[in-house]
Amino acid sequence: MPSSHTQGGVTVTFASPALETTASETLDAAAAQQLAAAIAAKDPTVWGPDAAAEAAKRLGWLDCTTVSRPLVGAIAELRLQLQSLGVDRVVLAGMGGSSLAPEVITGTYGTPLVVLDTTDPAQVAAALVDLDRTVLVASSKSGGTIETDSHRRLFEQAFRDAGIDPVERIVVVTDPGSPFEAIARDAGYRVFLADPNVGGRYSALTAFGLVPSGLAGVPVEELLDQADAIAPSLTADDGPAAALGAALGGYGNAGHDKVVLVDAGSGIAGFGNWAEQLIAESTGKHGRGLLPVVVGTAHDAPRADEHMVLIGPRSLSPDTTVDGPLGAQFLLWEFATAVAGWALRIDPFDQPNVQESKDNTKAVLEKAGDGPLPEVDPVFVDGAIEVHGDRALLGDATTVGDAITKLLGAVPERGYLAVMAYLDRIGEPQAADLRAALASRIPHAVTFGWGPRFLHSTGQYHKGGPQVGAFLQVTGAHATDLDVPGQPFTFGRLQLAQALGDLQALQSRERPVLRLHLTDRATGLAQLLAAAANGDRR
Repeated sequence: MPSSHTQGGVTVTFASPALETTASETLDAAAAQQLAAAIAAKDPTVWGPDAAAEAAKRLGWLDCTTVSRPLVGAIAELRLQLQSLGVDRVVLAGMGGSSLAPEVITGTYGTPLVVLDTTDPAQVAAALVDLDRTVLVASSKSGGTIETDSHRRLFEQAFRDAGIDPVERIVVVTDPGSPFEAIARDAGYRVFLADPNVGGRYSALTAFGLVPSGLAGVPVEELLDQADAIAPSLTADDGPAAALGAALGGYGNAGHDKVVLVDAGSGIAGFGNWAEQLIAESTGKHGRGLLPVVVGTAHDAPRADEHMVLIGPRSLSPDTTVDGPLGAQFLLWEFATAVAGWALRIDPFDQPNVQESKDNTKAVLEKAGDGPLPEVDPVFVDGAIEVHGDRALLGDATTVGDAITKLLGAVPERGYLAVMAYLDRIGEPQAADLRAALASRIPHAVTFGWGPRFLHSTGQYHKGGPQVGAFLQVTGAHATDLDVPGQPFTFGRLQLAQALGDLQALQSRERPVLRLHLTDRATGLAQLLAAAANGDRR
């Protein structure tokens, strides 16, 4: 019989006997150490002495429902001010933890929000419209995010060119003392400061999640109320949050380290995309970790290395089902991820490999100067696609279909394939169909990420997690490009530099990597989707 853990309006149910046994054993070990109470009390030693210093300054999310309450009135007041100016369109410039939660929140409430988490010039240009009724929320915890800084520069210039004072139309969310705060204060922008003791991926119920959502029209106090309802259960050794964390970590240790996330009538829009960053960036390091796999529908049964988690009440997962309102789910999964980190023996609050691709991007741009970026010649060209890769991987391949088949064959046992598309996720959404097409051809997990967005999410797992990944990178030529005001690069050049920088990081780990460059976006993408769907089923 399935077993359930219910408190505060949230229910976590285990259907698999093997999973229930593993979760119970992990919960017993956690209870012996009074783990749930220790985490709730912000004990930074829970994750070991090496993690204590970082954990000590990353547990503020446990107080989010109290600390964030004053924001509710301030956000409502600013929204009224903007409405009085005829401003009713909110554009959010942010990456990772600064954009994923607001996208889920506004999508769930059916409230329009333009999320700008890309350097693709076509997608950026598409957001640069209706300026007479637009406010830009520029959101960066570190204050040094190159994508967000580029977006801010672009909108500043666009507002000025349209005769609009940027002071009236730009709102900044950042940490105290960040470079972004200094820039915003000097410019006279409205600034919301977030709790510096909360990491980006744990910031859903802080200013990063609430300010853009509230300005867009979401009643954000409801989210805090929902989280408040579950907060007392966090200290319970067998509460839903501790139980979910024990299942994630314990089952992961038992070999089920691919966490398949499926919506099952939850009413929450895109929750898996938010949970993906939380899980991957928190656990994927030191050669260990849990790989979240966001899929549209559930398999008939999980594969041997999978843990299937359904979000919502509609049906019972073969493994785990989690049901509850959005605000409670945010806090539940944050706490569960902290528990899973304990079970996996890793620090769930650092991200040691995220900076690598950022540094590579900077190096690529600086080394190239005004010249071309350091692209190598393709191994061959097939139609509208240039094929780049190691000849040892490609072998005798002469077509895109051959190259894809070679890459699929290089996925190791208990490994995974990551598809990374540096394309326009609004204008070219069909690229996401690559995941299902390729997943149908191999007995391994397949993930899909939009670049550079995934660099602030699963990018940590790709480099820091188990080195069993194979990677398909897709880039594309630009019909038109867009200058970044005050910078020596364009958005298109920055996007390609990010792709090449991450490619270097993956190649340095000697992982199988195939890069496909679309010389014509529309034609090349259609050709690629056809090639991906081809081949023998295995």
